[in-house]
Amino acid sequence: MDVGRKSVTKIDSGFVKQYDAHVERQHKKKKRLIRRLALFTIATLLLFGGLLTYHLNQRAVYADKREQYEELQQKMTELNQKEEDLNEEIQLLQDEDYVLQIARTNYFFSKEGEIIFQIPDNSPSY
Repeated sequence: MDVGRKSVTKIDSGFVKQYDAHVERQHKKKKRLIRRLALFTIATLLLFGGLLTYHLNQRAVYADKREQYEELQQKMTELNQKEEDLNEEIQLLQDEDYVLQIARTNYFFSKEGEIIFQIPDNSPSY
């Protein structure tokens, strides 16, 4: 005879059947609640994961665009400076004395009776 097991019989009455049905409904309700909560949790995690991924991608795109913007700003500053220099050179080239001075310096043009001596730029090696 098994001492650990006891045999108990159930009372077969209307109340017991009603109570068992109630317990079964409560158990099924609890199971559905757990399933809904699990589904809601998974959906929420997927949503937040998608939002986090989107946010990180947008931050990377923003950083790239910001870097491009700074590079273009620097390039625009350089081009503006170059434009100013060229405008200044245009103004200077409209002056005849300046053009003659450049011609004399770079192309060895001389005035009448003037002799030009070219001095070498090499330093003596001793």
